[in-house]
Amino acid sequence: MKLLRIAVTAVALVAGVGVTADAHAGSGRLTDLDRLRRDIAAVHALGLPGVQARLVTPNGRAVVATAGVADLRTGRRVPPNGRARIASTGKAFIATVVLQLVEEEQMGLDDPVEKWLPGVIRGNGNDGRAITVRHLLQHTSGLHDDVPDFATAADYYEHRYDLYTPAQLLARSLRHTPDFAPGTTWRYSNVGYIVAEMVIDKVTGRPWHEEVRRRVVDRTGMRHTTWPGNLPTLPGPHARGYHEFDAGQLTDVTEQVIADGGAAFISTTADVNRFFRALLGGRLLRPAQLAEMTRTMPLGPEFEELLPGARYGLGLFERPLPCGGTYWSHPGGGSGYTSDNGVTRDGRRSVSVSVSGTRPDLALQHQRATDAVVENALCGQRGS
Repeated sequence: MKLLRIAVTAVALVAGVGVTADAHAGSGRLTDLDRLRRDIAAVHALGLPGVQARLVTPNGRAVVATAGVADLRTGRRVPPNGRARIASTGKAFIATVVLQLVEEEQMGLDDPVEKWLPGVIRGNGNDGRAITVRHLLQHTSGLHDDVPDFATAADYYEHRYDLYTPAQLLARSLRHTPDFAPGTTWRYSNVGYIVAEMVIDKVTGRPWHEEVRRRVVDRTGMRHTTWPGNLPTLPGPHARGYHEFDAGQLTDVTEQVIADGGAAFISTTADVNRFFRALLGGRLLRPAQLAEMTRTMPLGPEFEELLPGARYGLGLFERPLPCGGTYWSHPGGGSGYTSDNGVTRDGRRSVSVSVSGTRPDLALQHQRATDAVVENALCGQRGS
């Protein structure tokens, strides 16, 4: 594949905005559709090739908007029902499965990892006897994050089909001393969720991703959500994924094997909305387990700038709304795609955003722009 260069001009950036919705114009008020169109256009204007957003209102009405293109080479428009990699949004699926197992008394949140994976976490000060399942889901395990990533376009072309087992990924982490003593502070850790997947395997005797499919995907009717395993491609329709390794240049990184299996899920904005509405609506967890999931703590200082005011529970972020109250979310990013989302506490109003492009130099602006999509969609016209 060749490198694709973006022209940084307003004409090139705003390639067009398409919409589909059953919304109708109000008498002089900004409608949900108007707001969604405006806000995703601002995301696209950062030089991100394609954006798709879907709002679901309390009466079940869907409002969908797209901006930009799905393919920089052909100019094909973003499909309103397109699939995309949702990256760390999948952590909410994994946490849900663990909490279902807790509900069934197959395991406990305060079980030490050693109980399920004896001798697996050892060395350099790492100790599975001191790390609990809760610590894994809460990002308080102290395990150092060391998941393979691509530093350059050449790295991508050379290593995009590399395969890793969960044990190999954990071994990379155990080469390091812990970042902190378990339970003493918060730091985002992908490897913590890789260990949680290993625990699910041990508790159930079945692969963790099959448990996610059976307990979450099938139960909520997420018909377009798949786990690709070691397949490097996405089912259609989908926008192509792009990553900026060098300033002003986008590399098409659509085809790759995702090293971290929990970040490999492929889904749609409709299915992501379906999941969060079911979760916060109490259809996946009983009240006691949902209360555990939504008991939050403040983030580490390195995340405060990116997600101001956010707190973290077990697989969920809680974030403030400008119109008052909070919402629940789990964004994800990497592999040429980013996923953002939000649902109100009662599970009745939700929004999901998929962006087919990642530009590390614009990470903060990107997050702020997708925050605006989510917050404005959730605040909306009160009562609509």
